[in-house]
Amino acid sequence: MKKTLFLLSAALILCFDSAFGWGKMGHDAIAYIAECHLTSKAKKTIEKYIGTSIVHYASWMDAYRFEPQYAHTSLWHTAWVDDNDEYDPTRKPDGNAIKGIEDTMELLRDYKSLDDSTVVVSIKYLVHLVGDMHCPTHVKYPGIKGFNIYVDGRKLNYHGVWDSYVLDCNVRWSGMEFQHILDRCTKREIKAITAGSVRDWFHDCAVYCRQIYVLAQPDQQFKSPDVWEDFLNPALPIAERQILYAGYRLAHVLNELFG
Repeated sequence: MKKTLFLLSAALILCFDSAFGWGKMGHDAIAYIAECHLTSKAKKTIEKYIGTSIVHYASWMDAYRFEPQYAHTSLWHTAWVDDNDEYDPTRKPDGNAIKGIEDTMELLRDYKSLDDSTVVVSIKYLVHLVGDMHCPTHVKYPGIKGFNIYVDGRKLNYHGVWDSYVLDCNVRWSGMEFQHILDRCTKREIKAITAGSVRDWFHDCAVYCRQIYVLAQPDQQFKSPDVWEDFLNPALPIAERQILYAGYRLAHVLNELFG
């Protein structure tokens, strides 16, 4: 059923209050879906180190990325693909999401030999970065540059639209509500979603997320709620799919390392 003009106008007002990354809503949802699929051993081990739910630290990297001791992580939140939608390690080789995930996983394979503080920060990295690699505009494509769109005369960065606005303009769910509504895959389906490597997952994201550049063009004007709704209706399922897949894949990584 189509949203009423009143509800859509209200959503438009809400959506201009943004946070970068998936935003707290998206990252919380990914972390909670993952937590629901942790083995008991992995959950117990992780909570022994961080002292709480992984949801608590889902957006931690966004909050601390500009602190001097974590400034080196500021470039870790996105990654590039080549013309075949395969991860391109030659772009930003000193800092990107895939390198951050792979290096952190390699470090944690021997987590028992590490000091507690290293394990704690590494868990925080993984919880956030596996989410970020699934955010549609965190996949960087050759020849596609950042651009703005206009909604009811307001200029919006398209990157930010997918970080937060698509969710903020459609739903106001908590992480638990996202999990309850979206987490319906069978064990066989989850096994297929989590098959392969981190680079395989990133390729899947790149192939799937290219469609967002069909939904909107640089400087496109969305002058009425109906036109904006025509964008939001296909955009929300894209975001939901990526959040769900990120949750399953994050659980897979954490179970492999700690479970």
